[in-house]
Amino acid sequence: MTVRPTKASPVRIRRFPGLLTVTALGVLLAGCGIRATEVPTDFGPAPSRMRCAQTEADGASPPARGLPAQVFLLCGSSLAAVDRTVRVPKSAADSGQRRAEVARGLLDQLSAPPTPAEKETGYTTNVRGGMTVSGPRAGDPQDTLRLSIPPGSLTSYALAQIVCTFSDSAAVEGDGSVVLGGQDDGRPRRYRCTDEVRARPGSTELPSTAVADG
Repeated sequence: MTVRPTKASPVRIRRFPGLLTVTALGVLLAGCGIRATEVPTDFGPAPSRMRCAQTEADGASPPARGLPAQVFLLCGSSLAAVDRTVRVPKSAADSGQRRAEVARGLLDQLSAPPTPAEKETGYTTNVRGGMTVSGPRAGDPQDTLRLSIPPGSLTSYALAQIVCTFSDSAAVEGDGSVVLGGQDDGRPRRYRCTDEVRARPGSTELPSTAVADG
C-alpha cells in the first residue's frame, strides 16, 4: 500500500508567515503610539475654557428702566461683558455729578451676585459689596472717581473689573481712561483697560500713570 503525501502541511506553513506579518505590524503600530480599532469613536469637541455666554433672558421680568450699560464679570480667568441697567437720579444735573452717579450704579451691579442664568454659565465677580464711590475732591482732576477702598488694596481681578467697566461707560469721558483714587490723601492715578487686561486680569498689571493736580 502506497501512502501519498498530503498538501495539508504546506498549506499551514504558507499561512504562518502571514500571521507573523500581522503580528509584527501590530507591534510597530503600538510602538508608534497608534492603536488599531475596529469601531470608530467620537468623543465630541475638546472642552472650551470660555464657556460663559451672554444670556438673553433670565426669566420673565421686563427690562428695568434706566441707562443701558455693560459691566465686566469674570469668566474663568478672563473678563466678559454682560448687559445691565443703571438708574441715574434726575437730580444729577452737571456732568461731574452724573459721572459719579453712573459709577455708583455700575459699582452696585459689579458687587451684586450674577443672575442664576449667569452663574449657570460660569460668571462670577470679585468685587465685594459695601464699596462706595464719590466724585473729585478739591485739587483733583474733574474726572476723578474716589473709591471707599484704595485701588491698590483691591485684588487685581476686582480692580480690572472696575476699571474696564467704568472705561466703557458714561462714568468717564474722553479717551476711556479712568482716574481712580481712595479716600486717603494719596494722589489718584489714571488707569487704562487693555485687551491684555481683559484676557488675563489676574496676571496682567493695569497700566496706570500718576495725574497732576486738577
